[in-house]
Amino acid sequence: MRVLALADPAALDGAFGALGGLPPHRTLRPAQTGMAMVRARSGGTGARFNLGEMTVTRCAVTMDDGVVGVSYVQGRSLRHAEQAAIADALLQLPDWHETVQAHLIQPLARQHAERAERQARVAAQTKVEFFTMVRGED
Repeated sequence: MRVLALADPAALDGAFGALGGLPPHRTLRPAQTGMAMVRARSGGTGARFNLGEMTVTRCAVTMDDGVVGVSYVQGRSLRHAEQAAIADALLQLPDWHETVQAHLIQPLARQHAERAERQARVAAQTKVEFFTMVRGED
């Protein structure tokens, strides 16, 4: 679900098309956008505080055999949330699990890793190393 939630909506849409014909499903909770409070801790271990709100879109679908797929994604993309919920339901179906892993999850995970590596390389270019010269009076 992390891979689906962090996927670029355009990449998810393209990868989703590779799945072909999907089994019948219906919407339990249509994709809807709302706000969620983000909490944090000072230094990772201190007292909790409210950092602020973020936009979240959620969706729930069910397959004809009763399997339910749910998703929560950052932002306002209704289609992204719906596709992630369908993928969640498909991952629970034994006949679809490997197909979804091979055509959707693995390519999106690779794209995410490549994007993170690019961002790390860009950030590494701004790295500054500080050092102290030994003074002769000691």
